[in-house]
Amino acid sequence: MTSTLLVPITSALGGGLIGVLMYQHQRRVFAWTRRIRRKDETNAEYDKPAEWLADLYKAQCRLTRKPCVADDFAEISQTGNMIDGIADTTEALRLELRKVVECVKDYVATALPEPDAAAVRIGLQQHRAQLVQAMRQETARGELVRAVLAAEKKIKGLRRS
Repeated sequence: MTSTLLVPITSALGGGLIGVLMYQHQRRVFAWTRRIRRKDETNAEYDKPAEWLADLYKAQCRLTRKPCVADDFAEISQTGNMIDGIADTTEALRLELRKVVECVKDYVATALPEPDAAAVRIGLQQHRAQLVQAMRQETARGELVRAVLAAEKKIKGLRRS
């Protein structure tokens, strides 16, 4: 009589154990899916800033070692304004994006004066002043590069975590 009850009891316990294991597995799978979905949503938040930072990097690369007037900074100013618009809404990147915007403003502020078509020759003092301004411009561009690269690094780090 014990052997006749032993088989159904064993199979019931085995079925129950399999059921519990399947339930735990399903819970892990759903938790993993929720984590992945949350991570994808978070990463989507960084798509626009990452794209604009890449555009800004390309734009400033085109102006490397080239003394620029205000018209040359149109693309950089536009991209800087777009980044400024989202800097406060992107909580995790706020400081880095604010630094980029500040560097964009500093870089644009170093624009050389428009060349005067009527003046064929310029004086030595004016030439030196323009050289100093061009060096300041290149220094500001270097600061902008560092700020952009730091923001891009932060985005990569946030996407990994």
